[in-house]
Amino acid sequence: MLYFVIFAREEMVAFATGEPVAEIVEVQVEKIAVEDRPAISILALKSTAQSVDSGIVLRGRTEAARHIDVRAETSGLVVTQPISKGTFVTEGQLLCKLDSGTRQAALAEAQARLAEAKINASNATTLAERGFGSETAVTSRNAAFEAALASVERAMKEIERLSITAPFAGLLETDTAENGSLLQPGGVCAKIVQLDPIKLVGFIPEQDIARVQLGALAGARLIDGRTVAGQVTYLSRTADQTTRTFQVEVEIPNTELEIRDGSTAEIFITFAGEQAHLLPQSALTLDDSGTLGVRVVKDGIARFIAVEIIRDSTEGVWLSGLPDAVDVIVVGQEYVTDGRRVTVTYREASQ
Repeated sequence: MLYFVIFAREEMVAFATGEPVAEIVEVQVEKIAVEDRPAISILALKSTAQSVDSGIVLRGRTEAARHIDVRAETSGLVVTQPISKGTFVTEGQLLCKLDSGTRQAALAEAQARLAEAKINASNATTLAERGFGSETAVTSRNAAFEAALASVERAMKEIERLSITAPFAGLLETDTAENGSLLQPGGVCAKIVQLDPIKLVGFIPEQDIARVQLGALAGARLIDGRTVAGQVTYLSRTADQTTRTFQVEVEIPNTELEIRDGSTAEIFITFAGEQAHLLPQSALTLDDSGTLGVRVVKDGIARFIAVEIIRDSTEGVWLSGLPDAVDVIVVGQEYVTDGRRVTVTYREASQ
């Protein structure tokens, strides 16, 4: 009765009003019993959060920066010798030359008509200024001059299309069109692939895509064992409908053109620096529900905090989910529970 009067006055009032108090009393008695237990001696480590780089490993492939079919814009017979596939060509280099046919004659005719139209337009303007011609005649002659000028430009453009050149520097994937073959508009003269720089293409799970940023450092191990490094240049905004993953591209230099298009690669992409604690792996423990975490000390009381492993290292494990500064129990964490009083002995981080 003395206990209820002193320590459980509220429960007595609840009992008097008819409310259930059995569970409340049981918890109160258990709480007092816990507080009366002697403190357990433990060994703790003062830990401060540090910035640490982590990342994700993806299975991907190499991909050429550009791959194009160089096509003809006009028709004609090829009059140049073919260039062998595998040859490196520079930007603007001639790949296929087409026979001009009657195009030079068409240009000469257009130039002659332009000269005639220019004279007619000049004469019409002079007569109109002197009052012997109408404004309608001047407009008509000027229109004929503009049409003749357009015909000349069109004929010159048609002659320019006879020379099919490389749009960028790269390797020929096929021989250029054979001498004497007929190319129609849209016909393929050659196929060019640009391998410098080259791309690494992979797919990131949706739970990790937010942790990757453009410009993030990345590396890869190729199928032949070579390692390369570059930066993230593209992150897809749309997930694959089947796998729910997002495409990512990493650009790496390939000046020697040793890396081929379509090779398998194991890609490692670093995440943005996170705040984490470096702790010995033995400090990890599980709570009653099986959640992974560590036990910490605050004001002489043991508490459990769930953590997430960022990555392993030779010095220990990097853990996130803890405050910036925390005292972590490294010896004796299996013998204490939440709310248990402890006697703390600290050790240095290097021990």
